[in-house]
Amino acid sequence: MDITVVLTSPNPYGSRTLTIEADRTSSVAYLRDARGIVHGAVWLANHVPAPAEDDPARVDAGLPPVLPAARTTRPQGTAPLDPAALSVLWFEEGDGVALYENGELLAVIPSWADLERGLPGYARDAVGESPYAWSLTEALEGLAPRVAKARAYWQWRQAEGSWATFQQFVLGHLDSRLGPPGRYWDVGGDRLPLVGVSERPPTFTRDYTVLSTVGMSCQRMPTAEMYDTACRVELALATRQDPRVAARVFAWLGQYPWRSVTWLGHGHTARWFQKPATFPLGGGHEGVLMLMDPPGLPDMSGFMFGGDVVRWLWLLPLTDAELRLVAEHGHRAVTERLALTSRI
Repeated sequence: MDITVVLTSPNPYGSRTLTIEADRTSSVAYLRDARGIVHGAVWLANHVPAPAEDDPARVDAGLPPVLPAARTTRPQGTAPLDPAALSVLWFEEGDGVALYENGELLAVIPSWADLERGLPGYARDAVGESPYAWSLTEALEGLAPRVAKARAYWQWRQAEGSWATFQQFVLGHLDSRLGPPGRYWDVGGDRLPLVGVSERPPTFTRDYTVLSTVGMSCQRMPTAEMYDTACRVELALATRQDPRVAARVFAWLGQYPWRSVTWLGHGHTARWFQKPATFPLGGGHEGVLMLMDPPGLPDMSGFMFGGDVVRWLWLLPLTDAELRLVAEHGHRAVTERLALTSRI
């Protein structure tokens, strides 16, 4: 039986896509990444009377699942979904999504949905918990605030002047912590998330330039909530090199969490993706270690956005050997014996 694609909707960062597929029997929603790999899925509706038992052969054949009569509030089935009646609301992080039918919440696929682990999304017409859908009604107490927050965020983000206002907030904070600004570069390429780099030249209290991203903390990082870690960050770099060259490291990492649907945090490392000789920070280094509040560098605390504390991750360049050491033994294997100022 032919499967019809009812709707597709990419997230604002281009890293995941919601796809709704249907045949004459049922409809299902999939959350796929840029490679097409499914990260979440949820049954949406039966379009024929529900069977008494599960029909796993349908799923094995690549067809949308059906829920048995005891697992749906509409065992008689419903009419096929009308694409014109559907609307999509992505979570701020881009890793979860809410689906509406005629303005009514139809389904939610959160960031933690994973069919392989038995965690499907939530559907309006589902009863209890099944391998293909969990009850949306029973989960609304926890999900409704998340959905409302996502709607409020995108209403604000799409309003005229929102980005400029946010920029000024961050730049004002950098003024208070790092002194007067120098140059400003856009490294986001006019694609969400928008990210710039602010240069803070040397002052009478420091002999190095500080570069900081501006824009990463405008949206929460994907999956961070599942790890109880800082969900909003900016990156910073102390350098005595040509700031225009060093700033290239932010073009590499500034949008990385939303493109790769992941998070950056204290103690994380990242290896340069091109030939080592092209690494912007030079000096035989091939990647970076990210640290919050390293000793000897400016205190960046005191900034909040969206009700969340924003943390700055300082980038410390590492050699290949040091990157491998951190991978095997953790960041303390190198941070306890490194003088940060020697890496600038």
